[in-house]
Amino acid sequence: MLNAFQSLLTEFDTPAGRQALGEIARGVEREALRIQPTGSLATTPHPTTLGSALTHPWITTDYSESLLELITPVTHDVKNLLDQLADLHQFTYRHLPAQEQLWPVSMPVAASAKSVPIAQYGSSMVGQMKTLYREGLACRYGALMQIIAGLHYNFSLSPNFWAHWHRLTDSSLSLPEFQNER
Repeated sequence: MLNAFQSLLTEFDTPAGRQALGEIARGVEREALRIQPTGSLATTPHPTTLGSALTHPWITTDYSESLLELITPVTHDVKNLLDQLADLHQFTYRHLPAQEQLWPVSMPVAASAKSVPIAQYGSSMVGQMKTLYREGLACRYGALMQIIAGLHYNFSLSPNFWAHWHRLTDSSLSLPEFQNER
């Protein structure tokens, strides 16, 4: 099994393989809690200086009003992805209220369930539905679960990648069947 995997890796270390790998579409979603200088949860509304949590394409809230989510645009270039993430962080830090910071780790600050503000998205129907969904999550899983932050690395393999891998394996499956099996 290891030899087969190493052989497959070697096949991707060719011009055609590197091109297929270079076509992977990538994006990152980074969540971080806003905190006060004391280390306590910031319970203030989403800062207007960061734009609307409902409509901003790259800066929003997740489950809690205190939980920022920074979303990079999709890119094929790793350096571009990292630059976009750095730009989002820099913009966010420049526009956070003066007394707030971002908590650097996934597990939340010490907080009580009552101190966790559910994300608010305004009075539009879409905004109300997003808030209602989060209220339901708080009921089902508890408010403290709303403030665990994470990093999501999203990627999508290109049609060229799938075709290249399909050829390398000499699979008897059709390409769509091969993709579904993997």
